[in-house]
Amino acid sequence: MNKRAYNFNAGPAALPLKVLERAQAEFVDFRGTGMSIMEMSHRGAVYESVHNEAQERLLRLLGNPEGYKVLFLQGGASTQFAMIPMNFLKQGKVGSYVMTGSWADKALKEAKLFGETHIAASSKEDQYMRIPDLDHLELPEHTAYLHVTSNETIEGVQYQKYPATGQIPLIADMSSDILCRPIDVDSFDMIYAGAQKNLGPSGVTVVIAKEEMLAEQAENIPAMLRYSTFLKNNSLYNTPPSFSVYMVNEVLRWIEEEGGLSAIEQMNRDKAALLYDHIDQSGGFYRGCAEPKDRSLMNVTFRLASEELEKLFVKESEKEGFVGLKGHRSVGGLRASIYNAVPYESCKALADFMEVFQKQHG
Repeated sequence: MNKRAYNFNAGPAALPLKVLERAQAEFVDFRGTGMSIMEMSHRGAVYESVHNEAQERLLRLLGNPEGYKVLFLQGGASTQFAMIPMNFLKQGKVGSYVMTGSWADKALKEAKLFGETHIAASSKEDQYMRIPDLDHLELPEHTAYLHVTSNETIEGVQYQKYPATGQIPLIADMSSDILCRPIDVDSFDMIYAGAQKNLGPSGVTVVIAKEEMLAEQAENIPAMLRYSTFLKNNSLYNTPPSFSVYMVNEVLRWIEEEGGLSAIEQMNRDKAALLYDHIDQSGGFYRGCAEPKDRSLMNVTFRLASEELEKLFVKESEKEGFVGLKGHRSVGGLRASIYNAVPYESCKALADFMEVFQKQHG
């Protein structure tokens, strides 16, 4: 087998090698059926067992919260930006949003197409390099929901705690940090995530929500954009992204085998500390972008003294087998996305490369 790349892509992102090897072994003949999982009817018992297993496994990893259901949808988190206001932003209500970066901004823009919106808190004045104060949120009485983006992949900030919203539903886009650590699911009415960072390959979007919320009948919305459609049909109303769901199930199995979310969190903290410590101890050669208290466990963003030096860093790193270290085009700089499946060894190799690069160009 060829040496694997040091994959720091922001998404689609690294998948666990064990999962890829397992999928490879089952690719042509799944469980003795003589077919690949990709060739099966989604109405058949074999696929449905995988589909249901993935839902059950996800809820189990989250502590089996009562009254929650898992949906498998398509269209990525970007479609959820529209589906949420379409389904829940009724006339006379307002959708409240905490503005933490590029993805929160996209969610807000979609909501504005469907109804009244409100910014409950924002860190825009600091270029979104911190999480705003959540202790003094301004929520109108007629708020339909509060939407938060748990981790901003582009800026590299992450919530360390979530706001208490009382009777107001709390909805979180957790696309880039779902299952990176234990969370109290009961604090949320809905969590959604595109799979391609921490859950599996692109193609499936996961929604975890209170059943009564999903059951709400939204009028004048196409069937494929109603949560109730998927709830009633166990996400089998139309053909689901069956291979992606299968891969999600295998990634969830891998998380269980690694020791569950507490063990995964410790691994992630160790990886992040390795890189952040190197940045902080570089004497200013490397500069972290996000405020230290709000730094992401998943996306380590940093800068060098000039754009020319950053371009050289990317070029030299690619020669050494590193992939995906260029920052997002909207903000520039450098970024290492260290999702669950990125091994500690890759982060150690990056820290070592950073040290050598500093010696050569510092």
